[in-house]
Order: sequence, then structure tokens, then C-alpha cells
Amino acid sequence: MTAPLRAPRTLGSLTISPLCLGGNAFGWTADEAASFAVLDAYAGGGGNFIDTADVYSAWVEGNRGGESETIIGRWLARRGRREEIVVATKGGGHPDFKGLAAETLKRAADESLRRLGTDHIDLYYTHFDDESVPVSEIISALDELVKAGKVREIGASNISPERLAASLAFSDSEGLARYVAVQPHYNLVSRETYEGELAAVAARNGLAAMPYFALASGFLTGKYRPDTPVESARSGRAGEYLATERGRRVLAALDRIAADRALSPATIALAWLAAQPTVAAPIASARTPDQLPPLLALSGVMLTESELASLSAASTPDV
Repeated sequence: MTAPLRAPRTLGSLTISPLCLGGNAFGWTADEAASFAVLDAYAGGGGNFIDTADVYSAWVEGNRGGESETIIGRWLARRGRREEIVVATKGGGHPDFKGLAAETLKRAADESLRRLGTDHIDLYYTHFDDESVPVSEIISALDELVKAGKVREIGASNISPERLAASLAFSDSEGLARYVAVQPHYNLVSRETYEGELAAVAARNGLAAMPYFALASGFLTGKYRPDTPVESARSGRAGEYLATERGRRVLAALDRIAADRALSPATIALAWLAAQPTVAAPIASARTPDQLPPLLALSGVMLTESELASLSAASTPDV
């Protein structure tokens, strides 16, 4: 029997597809032409939700940050698809606009708008929390962006449960814009950061999670195996998972379920993540269009309770 399709999710005023396309490869491991091909294939496959950040990809020699936003902006303009696509970006990480002081954050948002070639950002995250800035200042600045029509919804990435709860409490007490989303590091081999109090705060307050590194830098695609070298800018990080007992257990469980389903391990890994409480849309990136089908297949896959339990047991952290 065919599994039911995952329905689009509502995120505040936004409607998003079940898979969010990460834009960190654009301007890094994918040039503009390759990025356009990926974006075309993603939209052609029914996706409407793209995630980027103002800092992508400042770490590449010769880049300044904002390359990903610029490529996405050019694609939106040339394809005429701005109204069809939900664009999420993050501020506070660009080398020229670092931190979350109010004026820095507002200037960073303006620069993102310029690079994206749009008059509004659908979902604007603070990229990394800045505990030197009171949550009242951060939320007030974000509220100004919302009231000005520059941002539709707001979210937080890389934030502690305590600061997230304080931010939500301030929004509620002052009647200001309120986070609707959280973007944590979360996947089958990295569960500790999100599961627990951060997930509990999100659940209590009705926030949706959009996990990044959903495929653990490619490790959960199954292409990393013992004694099998992989040409990838992320092979070092992915290889670290392979060196752990937990990583090998997870691969074995993914292989078994993927074989039973005649699907890719990547699809199964994303389906496990999408089934977790509060998760609305895992974020996964692609350098080429042929990497997209296993990611887009998420929309048609629902794992059984037994499959979910098997993967959860395999991914329990090593003691």
C-alpha cells in the first residue's frame, strides 16, 4: 500500500513543504549554474521552502558572505517565482553584521533583502544567540522588522532553552512579534542538543522545529562506508560518525529499513526526523539535481511505529 503523502505544514502565516532545501551549498560547493539546476529541480518536485543565511559562504576563500542569498535572489527573479517560494534566512552571522544588537540586526536584514532582491523575508531567524544582548532588545528589533513589512515570521537558531523561553515570555508580555520556529542541530546521530528541554519549550509554546544537518553532513545518506573514500567538502565531519559504534548501529538500521522499503537511507533518515515531536520540515541540501530525489521522496513516506522504534534504539547515544 502506498504511504500517505505528508501534507504541507502551516507555520504562522506561511505554508511550507515537508522538506526544506538548505542553501548552504550555493556559492560554496555549487556555483550559480549548479545552484539554479538544484533550485529548478526542487521547485519542479513540489518544494517551496528554501533556507539560507547571510553568512553563507564567508568561510570560502574569496567570498565575503551573502553569496547564497545572492544566488537565490537571482534565481527567484529570473524564474519569476518569488510569490510561490517561502524564503527563510538568518541574521547575525555575517562578518560585517555580527551579533544581535538591534541596529546590527536591522541592518543585516536590509542587506539580506537587497541580496535576495525582495521586499520581504518570509521567515527570519537569529542565526546564533548573542547573550550579550537582552532578549528584549532582540525581540523589539525583530518586531520592528515585522511591523515594517520586511519580515513575515521570526524564528531562532542555536539558542538555549532558557533564552528561548525568556524571548517568548517577553513577546507575550509586550504583545510583540513571537517566534514561530526554532532551527536546531538535530538528526539520528545528533539528538542531544534538541531533545530534552529545548524541544519541551518548543512544544509548550507551539513552535515548529526545522532541524539543520538533517543528514549529518551526508553521513545518513549511506555513502560513507569503512574503507570507502568520498570526495566531499564534508567528508571529515561525516567520517567522524562512522568511527563511532552509534554511527555504525544507525547505518545498519537504515540499511535494513531502506532495503525493506526499496528506498534510500537518506529518505528513511529524513522520515524518522520528520516523525519526531515538533518537527515540521527537516533541512537538507544538494549540490546537484540527482541528489534531490531521495530528499523529495520524504513527502511520500511514513514509517511504522516499529521502524521508528528500531531507528530510535539504534541512535541512542553511547554511554
